[in-house]
Amino acid sequence: MQTVDWYLNRLKQMSLGEISHRVRQTVVGHAQAKRTSVKTEVPLFNFKPARLNWLTAPVQVDTALYTRAADRVAAGRIPVFAVDDAALGSEPRWNKDVRLDVEAPLTFGKSLNYRDPRLVGDIKYLWEPNRHLELVTLAQAYRLTDSEKYLHALREKLESWFDQCPHLLGPNWASSLELGIRLINWAAVWQMVGGAESRLFAGARGAAFKDRWLKSIYHHAQFVTGYRSRYSSANNHLIGEVTGVFVAGCVWPLCQDMLNWRAQSYDILVHEALQQTCADGVNREQAIAYQHFVLDFLIVGALVGEAADIRFPQGYWLRIEKMLEYIASLMDVAGNVPMIGDADDGYVVRLSQERDFCHFRSLLATGAVLFQRQDFKAKSGHLDDKTQWLLGERAARYHHIRAATDRSTTRRAFPEGGYYLLGTDFDTEDEMRLVVDAGPLGHQSIAAHGHADALALTLSVGGREFLIDPGTYAYHTNERWRNYFRGTAAHNTVRVDNGDQSVSGGNFMWIRHAQARCEAWLPGDEMDVFRGSHDGYTRLRDPVVHRREIRLDKARRHIEINDTLMCKRAHIIERPWHFAEHCMVRETADGFLATSAAVTIGVKHADAGVTALRFSGDVERPAGWVSRRYDVKTPTTTLVWLAEISGETTLRTVIDCAQPAIVSDDSANSMPNSKKWERV
Repeated sequence: MQTVDWYLNRLKQMSLGEISHRVRQTVVGHAQAKRTSVKTEVPLFNFKPARLNWLTAPVQVDTALYTRAADRVAAGRIPVFAVDDAALGSEPRWNKDVRLDVEAPLTFGKSLNYRDPRLVGDIKYLWEPNRHLELVTLAQAYRLTDSEKYLHALREKLESWFDQCPHLLGPNWASSLELGIRLINWAAVWQMVGGAESRLFAGARGAAFKDRWLKSIYHHAQFVTGYRSRYSSANNHLIGEVTGVFVAGCVWPLCQDMLNWRAQSYDILVHEALQQTCADGVNREQAIAYQHFVLDFLIVGALVGEAADIRFPQGYWLRIEKMLEYIASLMDVAGNVPMIGDADDGYVVRLSQERDFCHFRSLLATGAVLFQRQDFKAKSGHLDDKTQWLLGERAARYHHIRAATDRSTTRRAFPEGGYYLLGTDFDTEDEMRLVVDAGPLGHQSIAAHGHADALALTLSVGGREFLIDPGTYAYHTNERWRNYFRGTAAHNTVRVDNGDQSVSGGNFMWIRHAQARCEAWLPGDEMDVFRGSHDGYTRLRDPVVHRREIRLDKARRHIEINDTLMCKRAHIIERPWHFAEHCMVRETADGFLATSAAVTIGVKHADAGVTALRFSGDVERPAGWVSRRYDVKTPTTTLVWLAEISGETTLRTVIDCAQPAIVSDDSANSMPNSKKWERV
């Protein structure tokens, strides 16, 4: 629930134009709220829905994967984040949070406080089933088998949704992004069941159902167009919203309104694709999960437009290609991608039921076909089902792209986004891949999905993750854990006086941003050197500037990290090091060894007066956690070098990646809530 401080902080992040806009929106909302009991007129639909083919059933696909998943959906059982087998029932309670079992009221959606867990539970758990990702699974099963039982299940679920979620009322009419995503999934369902001529619409009942669905589609597009995210909220939400309306306008060009909204959405989508993404391909949210989320919107929007004979400009496609290059560069030889920034496991449309499906590899497979990129193909690993559903016959071109042989093409610097890669032997079993963050906190004044991770680094060796970004875990609920995972203590950087580099004003708002910059980037054949700094702690009574130098010696496989704290007085300095959960971390005479499979690295500090603390699954501090999935956290090992300094000081950490592998039955990471420390 929002406090007075939250509202004041939010107001401070708005321009006068945004304040004026939000006042107008509130006035319109109050007027609409008074009219919700009055039947909303829908114009005469004087155009037929288009028969577009933007999704194609793959020739070679494991049909059983889709029918098994669809049968579970039909029975009302789906995975929702940490609830692997949520029992929604054949007629789900669409306004209920499936985890906390809280049912939200059917009040006017735009005035409903969906951030209040007492009112709606965890809104993520309520909204996720309402994106109707699982209805696409039913439609895929029908497309592959021609079995009408999947049509019956589809109609049953949609009719129950129309009954329980009347126009403008309840939590499913609160967020324009959620409506935009629902439109995309409805468009996928519509096409895969056969469009307007589908057996789903046979007979009087079918015709009435089609009419009801088309009216809801119109209301969705109307709502999103009237309540687009703007100003400081114009992030991935705006891209998702206009993609939904654009897709709807292509699939259902029912009337002049839909055509007008489609044209507006196209213009905004093209503009925001360039505005929200740096020229080097980094999405300005500074969150890798939103990189793939936004890419899905951009690619789906363009493919649907192509099917409707609406072309997107070259600059739009070039930005997509650059975004894929960034993902390919961050991905190590085993396919691991650092969990930079926020992540909520969000899908735009779920087209693959493959057990080993990977968002990032799938995008690279799609990009390999679209751009005929050998390097994307090499990183993708295989041609996945999602790519085949999206690209149809074109997907076969994947097999004719010559495998990449030149490994030196890995992009190493993304200066506008602020990320730099140090390492050697890229994309081989001997790879060392270190990623350092010297970018902005996030997008717009609130930087909603950024983490306080300036100058943080991640490290993988031989395709094994060692030093990681621990992830996100929580959004609207669990504020303490939300603050931890997005805070400085949960990143491999320096923390001063027990505070974050940036100042939080709420779960999705930073009110003071640390400004990071790269001061030197010197890649070389023998050594890579990075130097950067940030001013996040200059707000302290005794201002502190953090400068970090990283030197990676390729021949010795040796990394030296020098952290200089420029200040005049005494401060408490922490240097946390977060290890992947599969690492076995043990203490030695002069530091620590971390082993993963057949790879071992050594980590030690090289300073007097430093205390080494070790945490695993500590709930009090908290420390020693990793979150690979939304709302799921797992104990891991975190080491913290703790020191008290007075005046300008340089602290040194050494990482040796040339250690011989160690085989041991030491199960240090299997002891949650354990904690030990030793003065070195």
